[in-house]
Amino acid sequence: MMHVTLIYAGLLGLLFLLLSFWVVKRRAQFKVMIGEGEAPEMRSAIRAHANFAEYVPLTLLLMALCELAGVGALWLHLGGILLLVGRILHAIGIQIPKAPNKPRLFGTLFFWLSLGLFSVLALVQGLSFGG
Repeated sequence: MMHVTLIYAGLLGLLFLLLSFWVVKRRAQFKVMIGEGEAPEMRSAIRAHANFAEYVPLTLLLMALCELAGVGALWLHLGGILLLVGRILHAIGIQIPKAPNKPRLFGTLFFWLSLGLFSVLALVQGLSFGG
């Protein structure tokens, strides 16, 4: 059973749901049915949601594979926390029009560290089993 991955998948699923509600709220606020309309705030909500959808599934898949391959819970939690905090900070930072901004910078950095960590762990595990 993948207990650690399930915890982070559940938390990230709730965050994705919040980002989805955020897009719907912005659509109602700016009266935009499709696309972004004329509101830059709409664009940032859409991109926060889409960016999450683009990157989180692969990272969770790598995390799950690492857990199945026997990677220790400490490494899994480290990567999971980096992923979760990174996605929260990114969602906050993308709403700040001034660039660069620290929440988005650190959110992206933490996410990259998580993706990189799980990628390297998966590679090491794969190679160590004669892959």
